Amino acid sequence: MPSPQRYIAHFDLDSFFVSVEMINDPSLKGKAVIVGGSRDRGVVTTCSYEARKFGVKSAMPMKTAMRLCPHAILVRGTRGEYSRYSRWVTEIIAAKAPLFEKASIDEFYIDLTGMDRFFDPYQWTIDLRTEIIEKTQLPISFGLATNKMVAKIATDEAKPNGYLFIKPGMEKAFLAPLPVNKFSGVGENTFKTLQAMGIHTIRDVSETAIEVLEKKLGKWGSDLWYKSQGLHNGEVHAYHEAKSISTENTFEENKTDVDFLLSELVRMTEKVAYELRRDEKLTGCIAVKIRYPDFETTSKQTTIDYTLRDDELIPVAIDLFHKLYRKGQPVRLLGVRLSELTNHAVQGSLFDDAEKKNELYKAIDDVKNKFGKSLLQKARTVKGKK
Repeated sequence: MPSPQRYIAHFDLDSFFVSVEMINDPSLKGKAVIVGGSRDRGVVTTCSYEARKFGVKSAMPMKTAMRLCPHAILVRGTRGEYSRYSRWVTEIIAAKAPLFEKASIDEFYIDLTGMDRFFDPYQWTIDLRTEIIEKTQLPISFGLATNKMVAKIATDEAKPNGYLFIKPGMEKAFLAPLPVNKFSGVGENTFKTLQAMGIHTIRDVSETAIEVLEKKLGKWGSDLWYKSQGLHNGEVHAYHEAKSISTENTFEENKTDVDFLLSELVRMTEKVAYELRRDEKLTGCIAVKIRYPDFETTSKQTTIDYTLRDDELIPVAIDLFHKLYRKGQPVRLLGVRLSELTNHAVQGSLFDDAEKKNELYKAIDDVKNKFGKSLLQKARTVKGKK
């Protein structure tokens, strides 16, 4: 039997944060809107298409953005709403898609391979997009193709609020006229190198000998050539199989000292938060586990606004502990788990306007990466150990 034809859909919520703000404040529609930090020290998280026309981009310093678009409306962002809408779209997709991957808070891949025996994948994808828009009022674009790479590029070409189907066999022709920096991984320096070689479009890459590209760019040169042929083997990773990050400690002696248990809980939450940031993830769910000497094990979890920060996770963990712990009972094991993980990419690292806090966490993580995780700890955990 021949292999079934691959069909991969890529969905991307257009200017997601801005779109949510416009739903909550319709007066913003049709205007240049920037979501981000303060005018002086802030960074652009995302912006409306009206602002992009003036050259405003994500991750741009706010001072530069306001200079380019002085009439823009600056919105600080309502993170809880972004989490709520992201979960809403995820639930709609989960109810319909046979296999999907949540690539980030506003981006999804759906694998429809083999489903063409039962329905038209293109019409099915159009219908799903329509349902998302009707239920949430969020604009969303999609690309449908035979692999993840082409589907994602098709989505970019379909924006804003559109869709595009690249039929099997048309991948190379679709990519050919596009600039070579449409490929993920072609940064500014690589783009300049390729331009110096006389390579400007993806067609130019496809017509260049693979040996020439390898000599100039190494292994990345051959990868680039294969991509220019429209070839990509990336798999859609099922969202329900997304890994969690957890840690737990079985005590040598059963513990009844609540101060010690809380200090240990803070230490473990700090540890998993560090691993979360190292993996460039956000978490939307935290759980605490307690095991007693008779091996009875209880756990409690709660959904939270997507975050990567200790100071937002620790109070929730402590609250879960107090709701779960049977006062006076000795504890044999304590654990913390973060789940509902999603990539944060640029938006996660700039998830709100607390730039100083982001810089602090980066500095702390840099020290831990260089000298070991245990070098910097919360004062409460050090006190608890004493």
